[in-house]
Amino acid sequence: MLELEQIIRTVMIIILSTVALAFFGIFFGLIYKGIDRKISAHMQGRIGPPLRQPFRDVGKLFTKENIIPENAVPWVFNLAPLIGLVGTISILLYLPIGGFQPLASVEGEIIFGDLILILYLLMIPSLALVIGGFASGSPYATVGAQREMATMIAYEFPLAIIIITVAWKLGSFAAGGLGVENAFTLTAITANPIWNAVGPLGLIGLILLLIVLIVVTPAELSKIPFDAPEAETEIGGGLLVEYSGRNLAMFYLTDAVKTVVMASIIVALFFPYNLSPLFGLESYPAYIIDFTFFLIKILIIIIFSVTLIRVAVARLKIDQIVYTYWVPLTLIALVGLICIMWDGTMMESYGWPKIAELLGFI
Repeated sequence: MLELEQIIRTVMIIILSTVALAFFGIFFGLIYKGIDRKISAHMQGRIGPPLRQPFRDVGKLFTKENIIPENAVPWVFNLAPLIGLVGTISILLYLPIGGFQPLASVEGEIIFGDLILILYLLMIPSLALVIGGFASGSPYATVGAQREMATMIAYEFPLAIIIITVAWKLGSFAAGGLGVENAFTLTAITANPIWNAVGPLGLIGLILLLIVLIVVTPAELSKIPFDAPEAETEIGGGLLVEYSGRNLAMFYLTDAVKTVVMASIIVALFFPYNLSPLFGLESYPAYIIDFTFFLIKILIIIIFSVTLIRVAVARLKIDQIVYTYWVPLTLIALVGLICIMWDGTMMESYGWPKIAELLGFI
């Protein structure tokens, strides 16, 4: 009887935590969309909508009629937005949020390999858009779906290089006896910042990888200049041209949550630091200051990876998008990988004192 009560209590905690995490992703995702629109408007000399405008947009869409095109496959057309939203929210279960450990765990142990799982889960929202576009029966949506698939194929390679490089470096760091285990888990990565595991050459490599990840982010979010799958001025909205009502609202929420997800991944990989150890805080004050600092980091990342790029660069054609990711960005990511590899070789061969002497620091 006690075991049954414990199981029920555990299940209820998991359900409530998941709902709270979903609320966090949706609420702050919409807030960041409002901030993004406001900042971009000021950068273009406009006043822009109020910060609460995304909430108004979603609320209005949920009250609108949900129209299904005559040539659509209804059940696929209606299911795609839900799959995209659920898939995006599920990624939050594997992310350390504001100093808290990821929710997804097995008997208190973080699931091994969650970084690889996140790579697969990141495809679900894009695949949902593709499936929904094809299921709508619209020629504009079909063109948008084809462009989305080409974009996915383009940016997945440099993204995989970044994640594998970080995990490999921390894994080799563990092989040196410095205690970093389970390098493919975000918990291990956030507990052992990658910047502490590299020397001067590796530092250059990490900066290159960070730049590539910042440029990959707008493509993951289908933002200008990588929004060819939607391209309102060319194909009238592309993937979303036939969506309306609650289905369009769910895709809107998916985009908002995915913005928080991508920024959280960048924070976990490259900026996992907290302020509470610096001030010697513990318990609730530590949680509050770390969570606030986490939100600020996400905002800064969104401004640099979404807002500034969207305002500064015009939309690229689909062939230009594929070329950008397959050639320049992939090469930059590979150069970053090589720098980190050489850095590890130099560290093993010479050690810090010799490297410092060779670079003229000693």
